Amino acid sequence: MRKPAAPRRAARTLEQRLRMLADRLAGVYGRPRRAAGDPLDCLVETVLSQATSDTNSARAFLALKEAFPSWERAAEARPLALERVIRSGGLARMKSRRIHALLRAVRAREGRYDLGALRRLPVAAAEARLVGLPGVGPKTRACVLLFALRKHAFPVDTHVHRLARRLGLVPARSSAEAAHALLAPAVARGRALELHLNLIRHGREVCRAHRPRCGGCALRAACPSRGTAA
Repeated sequence: MRKPAAPRRAARTLEQRLRMLADRLAGVYGRPRRAAGDPLDCLVETVLSQATSDTNSARAFLALKEAFPSWERAAEARPLALERVIRSGGLARMKSRRIHALLRAVRAREGRYDLGALRRLPVAAAEARLVGLPGVGPKTRACVLLFALRKHAFPVDTHVHRLARRLGLVPARSSAEAAHALLAPAVARGRALELHLNLIRHGREVCRAHRPRCGGCALRAACPSRGTAA
């Protein structure tokens, strides 16, 4: 009966570490907020953000909305028309087909081009409604839940994944999906948005992929990789 105690202690330790990291980052960057958006807009924006910069994906999304004022019109257009519009976002051929299929799948499931009904559902039920949509994996679902629906979720993007491994929060070779499974349940309620945004900012400004600025890092004392990351 005593053997299961070790995993429970490990989980508590991860929760405590994440709370400490959230506090330290908030001391440096504050507690950022972000206005809630439309869930279907957020879904499409997240697909466009894959494997490109925020600037490029934002430009592609604005171009898409300008060319197709409603998602119905985008779904009725040929994927090639979408591809031309979102070319600035990179991987336009793949993303245009994914968005086209995604919009049609939402219409088939929800009866309209709208995911607003998910706001009324508990987080598990809302996430379940997103499972299986074309191009929608754990990170994309978490983005919609957190940013658009204001539900408790914790997206693991490139920056969060890198920091989680460097900080020893997850095993060094963990995939983003594995890191998500470990981190999401351990993030304190009400702190997911600020922790996610602050980790991204810290990853861009300090704990960069190449030549991280360990000397000026507010998390240096808690980082087992300090001074060793390439």
